[in-house]
Amino acid sequence: MYEDTKSLNRNNSLSEYLVLQPDFNRREIHIIPNKYMQEIKALTIRLIKQSIRRPSLIITGIIQPLLWLTLFSALFQNAPIQLFTYGQQYSDFVSCGMIVFTAFTAAMNSGLPIMFDREFGFFNRILSSTLYSRSSIIIASSFNIAVSSSVQIIFIILTIYTIGQYNTKQPDYIIITGVLFLLSNSITNISLVLAFILPGHIELLACILILNLPLLFSSTALAPLVFMPSWLQVLASLNPLTYAIETIRYTYLNPVLTPTSTILTTTWGDINFQQIFLILIVTNLLTSSFTYILIGNKFED
Repeated sequence: MYEDTKSLNRNNSLSEYLVLQPDFNRREIHIIPNKYMQEIKALTIRLIKQSIRRPSLIITGIIQPLLWLTLFSALFQNAPIQLFTYGQQYSDFVSCGMIVFTAFTAAMNSGLPIMFDREFGFFNRILSSTLYSRSSIIIASSFNIAVSSSVQIIFIILTIYTIGQYNTKQPDYIIITGVLFLLSNSITNISLVLAFILPGHIELLACILILNLPLLFSSTALAPLVFMPSWLQVLASLNPLTYAIETIRYTYLNPVLTPTSTILTTTWGDINFQQIFLILIVTNLLTSSFTYILIGNKFED
């Protein structure tokens, strides 16, 4: 009788454990994402505070596109290029290029905080802390650049409207935001890769200077594709900046944008909006995957 009672108690305890075990697992499923989100939030706030304390990059990112917009608009004001810019004035034509260039410049500088953290030893402290996932460093950097570039882009757009350009039509800001986010995130990943593999900030700044202007001039930010020689048309057709610029330019000029709308005529044929969006997504996925693999291999436990 005593053995039967003990066996019954053991069975009851086992059944209670089996009943409680799914609840424990469910609690763990909720705890892990919360830790991950808290981690991303803390790293993002840290980067935003750094940007506020050192606002030179944000201010430079606003002034530089405005200088390009003013100087090139004045330089080509009397040039007869309306036949190749869909009847636009050159100042209207170059404005879309400056919007994309602002997001591009901000994303190219996204590796600088990581590089400074590496040089001053803060990055080793972050890696040695109890991080749920080191990919949160990349996500936090992307959020930080999204916030800082949004401030710069909004300022540029307000300036464009203030001086009287593109004031006849409200574009689709959802499409503009999506295109800028995909492009900015891809460039952010490239900048983070450079910050992880280069030895110091001098080398990183040199790479930024080397990549900045060639990518700008090999796109359609400052001149239409038909103005370029054949070899430069090929480079511009391979440049992701060209697709982002032409998509935003199309939204300003046309009231309706459909997936099959032809955005750009390249050296190998017409490219529609659906194809451009697919190119930007694939580029984003490739750069993101390479960055995750790099940080996992380079800073593994």
